[in-house]
Amino acid sequence: MSDRVRVYELARELGLTNKELMALLENEGCTVRSHSSTLEADTADLIRDLVIAERQKEQQKKADSKTPVPAAKTGAEKPAAKPVEKAVIDKDAAGKKAHVAVPPRKVAADAADESGDEEEAAAVAEEAGAKELHLKAPITVRDLAEGLGKKPNELIGLLMTMNIFAAINQVLDVELVEKICERHGVVFVRERREKGRDRDRGGQPGQENRIPLSVRPHRKVGRPPVVVFMGHVDHGKTSLQDYIRHSHVTSGEAGGITQHIGASVATVGDQTITFLDTPGHEAFTAMRARGANATDIAVLVVAADDGVMPQTVEAINHAKAANLPIIVAMNKMDLPAANPDKVLLGLQQHGITPRDWGGETEVLPVSAHTGVGINELLEQILLEAEMLELNADPDAPFEGLVIEAQMETGMGPTAHVLVRNGTLKLNDAVICGQCYGRVRALIDSQGRRVQKASPSMPVKVMGLSSVPNAGDKILACANEREARVLAEEAMQAARQGNLSVERMVTLDDMFSLLAKEEKPELPIILKTDVRGSLEAITDCIAKLKSDRISAHILHSGVGEISENDVVLAAASKAVILGFHVRVMPGVNRFAKQKGVDVRLYSIIYELLQEVEKAMRGRLQPDIKETPLGEAEIIQVFEVSKAGKICGSRVNSGVMRVNAKAKVYRDKELIYHGQVQSLKRYKDDVREVHAGLECGIRLDNFEDFEVGDKIELFEVVEIAPEL
Repeated sequence: MSDRVRVYELARELGLTNKELMALLENEGCTVRSHSSTLEADTADLIRDLVIAERQKEQQKKADSKTPVPAAKTGAEKPAAKPVEKAVIDKDAAGKKAHVAVPPRKVAADAADESGDEEEAAAVAEEAGAKELHLKAPITVRDLAEGLGKKPNELIGLLMTMNIFAAINQVLDVELVEKICERHGVVFVRERREKGRDRDRGGQPGQENRIPLSVRPHRKVGRPPVVVFMGHVDHGKTSLQDYIRHSHVTSGEAGGITQHIGASVATVGDQTITFLDTPGHEAFTAMRARGANATDIAVLVVAADDGVMPQTVEAINHAKAANLPIIVAMNKMDLPAANPDKVLLGLQQHGITPRDWGGETEVLPVSAHTGVGINELLEQILLEAEMLELNADPDAPFEGLVIEAQMETGMGPTAHVLVRNGTLKLNDAVICGQCYGRVRALIDSQGRRVQKASPSMPVKVMGLSSVPNAGDKILACANEREARVLAEEAMQAARQGNLSVERMVTLDDMFSLLAKEEKPELPIILKTDVRGSLEAITDCIAKLKSDRISAHILHSGVGEISENDVVLAAASKAVILGFHVRVMPGVNRFAKQKGVDVRLYSIIYELLQEVEKAMRGRLQPDIKETPLGEAEIIQVFEVSKAGKICGSRVNSGVMRVNAKAKVYRDKELIYHGQVQSLKRYKDDVREVHAGLECGIRLDNFEDFEVGDKIELFEVVEIAPEL
């Protein structure tokens, strides 16, 4: 048997849940942080003995209850329970433990253990005429001293006489406490701690269920965990899920990166897990935040060859803000450039301390290519879900969250919904923000039509009146009429809010707008396939604004590019940008007739690069003059049919034909033009270098004088910065 064992391994061995085993450890004075904590061999043996003894006791009670008791023996005393030796657990002295030989428990303690009733134990103690001391485990030296009315140093001295060297905050074994109380003429009555059924998520109140409920459930049942995969772009989030689902989603994504939030269900043994895959590109910040808020567990994927990157840090912040337990999957461990220490150090710097470094976050080495560590990752997810005790009420009114929404050809408005509570059925009336409708079809993650969707199940919903916004709640209504009324009220409230915002413009604002210098704008009409992409691209384009130019989205929507979009673009001189959408038949020809530029994209950063390039194209380029050379006029010649030519000495640089020229007289600029020709003796040349003499003829200028200076330069256009 190994020297150390994890809590969840011992729980599995004994046939207990992790919660039950942790409660048992706490009752015995050994507090552990999580189900992945390690136990010493003697502590594990102690727990095994206790569990075995308790089960034997229960079996004996069952056997005794089945055996008829003779009348003559009804008043006989109960046989004394076999005492079980326990250990003093010293957690402050480097985690070491020392076994202390102690006598069996006294009358009051036996009564408490046999019946589990502290009042009964107190009654027994009162009949014995002894003073009683009530304490809850774990009991420290300080607690016992206060209960006995002694000073801590006096109790420490007493322990030293018993060859036990303890600190003031050291936890004492229950039987040792009983022995000390006996010396002081006090009967110790051990109070039982509650197992903490209301303390979910590691003892944090108010976290019984990650998903808020609109109606308090009256029938709780277990539900599958919802797990979000987060991390930097191209770190292997989708590839890991592909291996788990035995699918090939990555190959189908444009550019090999995820553009939308994807939801799927995987079966692990007899259990199911709902996975959410979030994009890693910096443009999809809102999507990652939405994914974190809709889930129970976050799996942070970090490439072992790349380390912690900007979107990794952003994902950590989203998970912490949502108070999610984090499991780190260190991917690409099969690559030669893998550097686990670099990953662990980066995680430590951003507040994620690995368990191997004394923290509470499990970091698992995995490979989406070879499958190494995938089983361990799934096991850790299920262990974490077991500790969370996730549940929902399938009979409660339906409540869900819109993960993604889009306009699909032949289907109309569709929404990818994650069921949070209750059950969504066919023909249910629902409301979602300003949208409403009756469920006409439900399609699961495998593309199959289903009759209903239970908690934690992702499903595509058809039958909505319009495309909802990603992140909106979707709720069940009594009927479609009620849903329509509520949607109209929400639409009216939104309209009133917009009007109130528009009216909040003062005279000062108007004067400041008039005082500003008019700057160019790039008008854009944006069409995308889903609401999430529309949200991400809109946010990114808004960040491209500068003091010199701005990109203005005149109109945006979900669905195909239509003639109405072309008409609007022609009237406003805008460009049409489409992301993962098609152009309706005949629209391209109509756009060419109107002179409207229609651009289609499948990768978001390519779209953003083109928008930035177009914005620079609307700006005037920056002009920079680069000096070429300088010459001084030493003589002026009159040439027939050619006019005046200035004989010059080149002092620096080079004189070049067609170069820009400036003529200075007594430091005053008298000419700005261009070199027409150069002569060396009687030959025409292209350029003359420093130290030589030449004849220079300028374009449309002959007012030369000896002593004038000629400066040549070239004009360079620099692309403007936003």
